[in-house]
Amino acid sequence: MEDYAGMNDIGAVVEADRAHVWHHLSQHKQYETVDPRVIVEGKGMRVWDAKGKEHIDAVSGGVWTVNVGYGRESIANAVRDQLVKLNYFAGSAGSIPGAMFSKALIEKMPGLSRVYYNNSGSEANEKVYKMVRQIAHRHHGGKKWKILYRDRDYHGTTIAALASAGQDQRAMQYGPFPDGFVRVPHCLEYRKQWDVENYGQRAADAIEEVILREGPDTVGCLILEPVTAGGGVIVPPQGYWDRVQEICKKYNILLAIDEVVCGVGRTGTWFGYQHYGIKPDFVTMAKGVASGYAAISCTVTTEAIFEMFKDDPSDPMSYFRDISTFGGCTSGPAAALENMKIIEEEGLLQNTLDMGDYCLGNLQALMDKHKIIGDVRGKGLFLGAELVNDRTTKEPAPEKMVQAVVADCMAQGVIIGATNRSLPGLNNTLCLSPALIATKDDIDEITTAIDGALGRVFG
Repeated sequence: MEDYAGMNDIGAVVEADRAHVWHHLSQHKQYETVDPRVIVEGKGMRVWDAKGKEHIDAVSGGVWTVNVGYGRESIANAVRDQLVKLNYFAGSAGSIPGAMFSKALIEKMPGLSRVYYNNSGSEANEKVYKMVRQIAHRHHGGKKWKILYRDRDYHGTTIAALASAGQDQRAMQYGPFPDGFVRVPHCLEYRKQWDVENYGQRAADAIEEVILREGPDTVGCLILEPVTAGGGVIVPPQGYWDRVQEICKKYNILLAIDEVVCGVGRTGTWFGYQHYGIKPDFVTMAKGVASGYAAISCTVTTEAIFEMFKDDPSDPMSYFRDISTFGGCTSGPAAALENMKIIEEEGLLQNTLDMGDYCLGNLQALMDKHKIIGDVRGKGLFLGAELVNDRTTKEPAPEKMVQAVVADCMAQGVIIGATNRSLPGLNNTLCLSPALIATKDDIDEITTAIDGALGRVFG
């Protein structure tokens, strides 16, 4: 790590943070007696904190974001050069990086054609909801306005996005919420809700049951993560996605795929939905689009959706009357272009598949060793290990014990994650999402730390 002693007073930085920064997802009472963590530098898969301690980052920036790793000078240079030339113009006009990244992105997404720029995943999903509602008003006589979302899935932190949160505590105390958001059951076979042979099809059939209950003429859209992220790293069972698409087609329901976590390589394909032959009407993305080097998100649609907003140019209410101020920043698409180039030139999609298999094998070996692990699952470098007190009853391990494993790994210099705490009784899955550049040595270091932590915490 670079020596910051001659550049500034790190102690003063920590105190300024303690006095003025309101951290995300943090109870701040603790910072009255302990220092807030301040990360000062990153390189490859490693970060250093204000005390000089080195950590290997197995969660890509804490929230599945830094897909190509830290310290990428080519991305920084691309952003710098673009900012000097043109830093911003509202999305009512175009820009060179905006145009060129949209072209490069659509080339990776057959069947889709239009890119709407935003600055966060929450906002990208909000645009889908607004488009669906406007389509309902203009093309369905005000019907087909309801939006279905899945238990355990998460789609963002704004009020409308929280109305579609399949994680209850995420939304608690932030209501009342807008009407028309309806939950469907999750598809985690390990926590099966039906004792059937073809579980994937049965879990999808449950969506149809909700549609019939609500009335097919009221339902306009179904939004799903291709692989559920914070809800437990849930890979849908075989047969699930085929049946989901049949149902959407049968009832003329638009299908939105939330790729905010899975998108741009995380699962070993450009997008998670591409593992399953899905033909979506909307795809949203954020985090890995520029690997955190600039703020950018995208709402991508088909030409058929786009045409619905230009069918009557004489009607001043016909077009999509929306703007995202920072969707006009040129740094985002400039960084995204270079990010995509790195993934292609370094073969990171294949590396993600290879290292994902290797990591899954390591986790399965840990499962053989530690009875506390009830299930391991994942796709590419997006993996989870669910901890249970008893494999027969599948009683979840206590949250405090799961968090103790995370803390033990942190003490060892390995940053891992755990299922979002807004799943009472089920927040017991250790989550791994290292950068797509991960090597076998990196994976071994991460899983060795978990092995030691499990031994110390659970005995």
